[in-house]
Amino acid sequence: MITDSFDNQSPAKINPPKNENAPSVEATIFTFSNVIEKYVTENYNCEKVGELKMAHGSTAVYIIEYHGKKYGFYRTWVGAPTCAGAVEEIGMFLNTDKIIHFGAAGCLNKEIARGKIMIPTEAYRDEGTSYHYAPASDYINIKNAKTVEDCMEANKIPYVSGKTWTTDAFYRETCNNFEKHKKDGCISVEMEGAAVQAVCDFRGFEVYMFFTSGDLLDAPEWTARKKEGQVKGTQHDSGHFEIALALAEYVANL
Repeated sequence: MITDSFDNQSPAKINPPKNENAPSVEATIFTFSNVIEKYVTENYNCEKVGELKMAHGSTAVYIIEYHGKKYGFYRTWVGAPTCAGAVEEIGMFLNTDKIIHFGAAGCLNKEIARGKIMIPTEAYRDEGTSYHYAPASDYINIKNAKTVEDCMEANKIPYVSGKTWTTDAFYRETCNNFEKHKKDGCISVEMEGAAVQAVCDFRGFEVYMFFTSGDLLDAPEWTARKKEGQVKGTQHDSGHFEIALALAEYVANL
């Protein structure tokens, strides 16, 4: 059974490559948005230092200089296995132990305004990757949620905190499962949170996570809560990168 998959008693057949001479950065930010990647490369002092590669293509890894400090940045892939794999492999290009994870998430509570920051406190493990990095449990603790909250408070950014539901199957977010997770305190649904937290715990990284409130499940019919072509308030809003960068600065100074 998948719940028996965690094995910390024997070595892995394949291990993530690491470059001991990789340049050090204060923290590394990843995005899921090609629009945000374009914005960052056009508006910040970026140096490309490598590429993460998969069969379907590659994604560039950058170093950003900001306020006299260096930060890593890359665009990751959607879904727990590939997103977690990129976290595993970032050590090929960057010496980093702080990860800023931000992206869009479906909203399970209609009272949460579209575009509002959601900070996960625990992640329900409805995916497969995390079970290879942590003992089986229903939830994994998002241990740096309070730090993210403190950063939002310091920067006067409105937010709401609560549990998240991490699932592999977005077309199987059924009505019964939605009701169950909402009743259990989940305010968001996404595809990577539990896995990224498990990988970071296993490898000794610190991850700081927030989501943008996107599409709404808490309605008679699913709604995207955005107009066609809209960027502002969505996962492609460059303002959310500015929040991620503020968070990276905040944790760099801890």
